Amino acid sequence: MHFCISQHSTVGKQNRKWVYLIVLSVIWGTSYILIKKGLEGFSPIQLGAVRIVMAALFLFIIGFRSLRTISKKEWFWVGVSGIIGSFVPMFLFAYAETEIDSSIASILNSLVPLFTLFIGLMAFGVKFTKNQFLGVTIGLVGAAFLIFFGTKVNPDQNYWYAGFVVIATICYACNANIIKNKLQDVSPMGIAVGNFSVILLPGIVILFFSGFLDKEVVEGPYFLSSLGYIVILCIMGTCVAKVMFNKLVQISNAVFSVSVTYLIPIVGIFWGLIDGEKFSIKQLLAALVILLGVYLVNKKKTPQRASSNKN
Repeated sequence: MHFCISQHSTVGKQNRKWVYLIVLSVIWGTSYILIKKGLEGFSPIQLGAVRIVMAALFLFIIGFRSLRTISKKEWFWVGVSGIIGSFVPMFLFAYAETEIDSSIASILNSLVPLFTLFIGLMAFGVKFTKNQFLGVTIGLVGAAFLIFFGTKVNPDQNYWYAGFVVIATICYACNANIIKNKLQDVSPMGIAVGNFSVILLPGIVILFFSGFLDKEVVEGPYFLSSLGYIVILCIMGTCVAKVMFNKLVQISNAVFSVSVTYLIPIVGIFWGLIDGEKFSIKQLLAALVILLGVYLVNKKKTPQRASSNKN
């Protein structure tokens, strides 16, 4: 009887993690076009700050009590998680999309699992395989080709800004490992609310000095529409998805959880093409190379080598 209950629980957990993965891919795949639309009425610094403040207020309303699940010793890692997993990437993606298409940003986000593996190995002694090492190499090569081909298809865009996305993916990878290794006992809602309770004050300060309420901004032709896109982005792309992602990490593992990036590019490219973005066959091939790398990183195989620091 105990075996049957345990087996049923395991199957249920497996099903839940795939549901979370698919829903997150749709939400986050749509986030890039929402950022692009938000930039029509706001500067990158304004967009990032508005996201932080709005998301924090919304999370406080629905989950303030969850802060009780965070112990004193865990608050340090909750703060680090908030800074590198939310605060910094919000500004990096906003600046990146001032020069590169939203579809390209969504594809480059696929580098997250690759960096998750490397950081897990170096910082937490997570085991890795030869296939995973090969996958990281292939993924980075694919990213280089994607950026190179992008400069040919969109010569008027500054593809150096793609570097902001790469830095953001490293931040996400660090965050996934921190949640899995340091915050496993904190509720997903607690992590999310804790993250934003730490970054809310700097977000308010930045918003105050960003000129968000200046007359030329408020009376601009895109103020209301951009604000609407940011509200959707905050509620779905930041708040709902943040809690779901934290839960996904806890019921699976760091590398599986960031495999949401398999499907994000499909959604991102779809919205980009609808919005008139250019996307070539060569860029598609480069994107497939990145996803091949991600596949190899997630492929199950007996570890060939491991760090001496065991978990």
